Amino acid sequence: MTIKVGDRVPSATLKHMTADGMQTITTDQLFKGKKVVLFALPGAFTPTCSAKHLPGFVQNAETIKGKGVDTIACLSVNDAFVMNAWGKDQKVGDKVMMLADGNGDFSKAVGLTMDGTGYGMGTRAQRYAMVVQDGVVKALNVEAPGAFEVSSAESILKAL
Repeated sequence: MTIKVGDRVPSATLKHMTADGMQTITTDQLFKGKKVVLFALPGAFTPTCSAKHLPGFVQNAETIKGKGVDTIACLSVNDAFVMNAWGKDQKVGDKVMMLADGNGDFSKAVGLTMDGTGYGMGTRAQRYAMVVQDGVVKALNVEAPGAFEVSSAESILKAL
């Protein structure tokens, strides 16, 4: 079942890289008492994700955070090392938290996976963006397969 507006984000554990190495973060730690924009995409270093999706959030980070957002997080079914390397490649800095959903546990829990086996990618996250306030989904924009329209930074700015 797919998560919807008004639902509480399920418990899951994600990974991310810090100056101290790979760290674990739970969804409770990520969302509790905070306003978070979480956007997900099929894969690091993939064409649309690298050319449009992540760069839009990097470029608009200050404006998004100016609307009361505590954290902007990018999630993909990749490992933390890949997400870290991609963040460096995209010059993300501290603008966007790069989250690894390595086994797809979070993506499965929210019901937003896609079958990328035809591309040799296995099960991945669908392309979407959500606004979460204190663990509750306030806005959810899920893309149609192959599309990039409603989950962009510009679309999320309108939702804020």
